[in-house]
Amino acid sequence: MWFTRSLAVFFLIVGGLLGWFIYASQQEGSDLPFRLGLDLAGGSHLVYTADVSDVAQGEVADAMSSLRTVVERRTNIFGVSEPLVQTERSFSGDHRLVVELPGVTDLNEAVRVIGETPVLDFRLQTISEDGEVSYTPTELSGRYVARAQLEFDAGHAGVGSEPVVIIRFDSEGSKLFEQITRDNVGEVLGIFLDGEPISVPVIREAIPGGSATISGNFSLDEAKTLVRDLNFGALPVPISLLSSSAIGPTLGAETLQAGIIAGAIGFLLVVLFMIGWYRVPGLVAVVALLIYGAVVLSLFKVIPVTITAAGIAAFILSVGMAVDANVLIFERMKEELKGGRPLDEAIKEGFRRAWPSIRESNLSSLISATVLFWFGTALIKGFALVFGLGVFVSMLSAITVSRAMLLALAFDWTRSKAKALFGSGLRIH
Repeated sequence: MWFTRSLAVFFLIVGGLLGWFIYASQQEGSDLPFRLGLDLAGGSHLVYTADVSDVAQGEVADAMSSLRTVVERRTNIFGVSEPLVQTERSFSGDHRLVVELPGVTDLNEAVRVIGETPVLDFRLQTISEDGEVSYTPTELSGRYVARAQLEFDAGHAGVGSEPVVIIRFDSEGSKLFEQITRDNVGEVLGIFLDGEPISVPVIREAIPGGSATISGNFSLDEAKTLVRDLNFGALPVPISLLSSSAIGPTLGAETLQAGIIAGAIGFLLVVLFMIGWYRVPGLVAVVALLIYGAVVLSLFKVIPVTITAAGIAAFILSVGMAVDANVLIFERMKEELKGGRPLDEAIKEGFRRAWPSIRESNLSSLISATVLFWFGTALIKGFALVFGLGVFVSMLSAITVSRAMLLALAFDWTRSKAKALFGSGLRIH
């Protein structure tokens, strides 16, 4: 019994700590605020069609990945903390780029910046007398890069190897590169993509032949990313604007407020019903629901999950699923009490008999959520993710938190007190 009561106290402490975490992380300056979707925060929604007709079939995925990376860099100009940039394939087979910028309502500026051609260039590093570092552009740019590839260079004494990036220029680029490296031995030649340095190697000698090796203690993933940016950075794939829309911040705030009010009213009604009808088990269910809510909301922050109006609806629906599981347990427990079982045995048997129904109900919901997430659009995926996550946590909450707390309260009550406190309905039979 002491273990069960210790476990119940542990759940209460964890729930309290998670509640404090949610509150603290919502304060100004926190790195983990709730991520609000476009319909709640307001902003711009842009859909582009990518022309991959000139890209080899085996390189389409890399080209689209590079396009997404470049556009993500470009969204930083708006100061958007959590832009959503993703690629998708339409039913007609078109490759599309979807950009959501919460808080940005200037569609024209968003279209202009995102639609610009990515720029790859090479710059020489200069250091002023006061130690300030700057970079001076050269004539060499990404349009002279013919190909970049990943290779492995032998480590010290021939032991081990490290990834390096090999750049090959076209004929005109080869001449420019040789001249630049000959005139600036010992200097730093920065490689910039969209104005951001992606590599800053040191020129060790004049390099003829139009080939250069970039090394710098790269990890394998970093080297692969650099090769991808060099190959596709100058011009990933042409894109054309398919559709655009803007949602004002006022409408988003009203939607969020309405969702919160609806959730609060629904939760209050559930609390009144559970405590009024099921008494002590109902109170336990309310505490378990609070812990469940703290766990789910904490997961929303840590994963993180973008919360939309559909996501709020899914969360409220998952709360209903959690209540449903407790109702099944309590009704089974009531039947065992009527049959004359002691309170602790009635609780255990009630959970055992209710578990198959809870398991099958929640599994069917999880399957539905998986199908919606796999085949749905971005809006449907948001609903499915929140719903599936909520159902999974609610199932664990019902069979662990509620069980531990009920067993912790299973004192040596008299039969009449046990039926009065742990029964259900308006009358005790």
